[in-house]
Amino acid sequence: MLKLDLNSRIDMPPLPVLKALAEQNSDGVVLFRDDGAVAVASAHMLQLLQPGDGNLLGVDKQMLELARSTGSWNGSLPVGERVVNAHLTHHAHAGRSWYLGLVHEIEGHEDYQSQLLQRHAELRQAYLRLNGTQEKLLQSEKMASIGQLAAGVAHEINNPIGYVHSNLGSLQEYLRSLFTVIEAYERALHAPDPKQMLPEIEEIRGRLDIDFITRDLPQLLAESREGIERVTRIVRDLKDFSYSGRGDSMRRVDLHAGLESTINIIWNELKYKVTLERRYAELPLIECLPSELNQVWMNLLLNAGHAIGERGSIVVSTGQDGDMVWVQFRDSGSGIAADVLKRVFDPFFTTKPVGSGTGLGLSISYSIINKHHGRIDVESTVGEGSTFRVWLPVNQPASTTGAA
Repeated sequence: MLKLDLNSRIDMPPLPVLKALAEQNSDGVVLFRDDGAVAVASAHMLQLLQPGDGNLLGVDKQMLELARSTGSWNGSLPVGERVVNAHLTHHAHAGRSWYLGLVHEIEGHEDYQSQLLQRHAELRQAYLRLNGTQEKLLQSEKMASIGQLAAGVAHEINNPIGYVHSNLGSLQEYLRSLFTVIEAYERALHAPDPKQMLPEIEEIRGRLDIDFITRDLPQLLAESREGIERVTRIVRDLKDFSYSGRGDSMRRVDLHAGLESTINIIWNELKYKVTLERRYAELPLIECLPSELNQVWMNLLLNAGHAIGERGSIVVSTGQDGDMVWVQFRDSGSGIAADVLKRVFDPFFTTKPVGSGTGLGLSISYSIINKHHGRIDVESTVGEGSTFRVWLPVNQPASTTGAA
């Protein structure tokens, strides 16, 4: 707070002319030193700022803070329920810093406040529209990514469906052979001398290779069951991954489960040229929006795969450091040049050929992790590969755990 003491002696240049001008000026005038000591304060300044107990109130403290931080300054400042325009100029004299402040009360400040409130409401509406657009963009990018993966997912489903269908054909033949043997046994049971039917039964068993059927049938059923479970898992992971999360709230989940479901969805995009290595540490359940984090894992894994030429490796690692956990994706791809690395999180920036990338994957990933109060670190060396490490807090701030 500036201390008003006009009777004190202050080391300053002679100011009789400035004092006279200050009293004639319709604006408030104040001259003060960097330690807050006031040399000149016009009567209008004192009236405008309503002094009490020898101290200037309101704008003077703000001006002193602005003086110390910016030197010269121009703008509007609130004084109680009013708003004033203030102009602050820095002057150096005798090794000390002096500041000259001119203050002018804005006429019709009620209209000014009304305009501020209107602008605030407009900005809030714009923010809500932007937030809604961002959510739609996130879902659009997610569905676009799933669209690109649809052929791979169909291939992953067709494989187990194919051998389940083949096994069902074999099972039909096996059942026909088994029923033939059962009918032979029934005829023997009704024959006067069942032992006479044994040669015929043995001939049927040998011709239909019943011994092989009894060995192969359990394996056939186990393979079919595994195929159906594989399809069920893919469909479940795809459903969880594509869920928009609207209205969802933060909940505690296992990051490794989300990583595995994402790998399961995109594996067809990677398996022909990537050796995937998992180095998972023991992690606590963390508060997050799992469907959104799955989007991040997919973007980073696909980018790592695209950076690899004919053959390469991706290492997925996890760990914990205090109240933060991290998930790291390291690839042996082509790497990213230094001038490009600083732009990888910019919206619509992509190094992929035209038509093969939207440039939104990393930008959306950055927004999602920022929303989770985390960060993404990236390191890359051209010709050696890149490493993206995602940091996430174990516990979200209280203000964010109740809403997405």
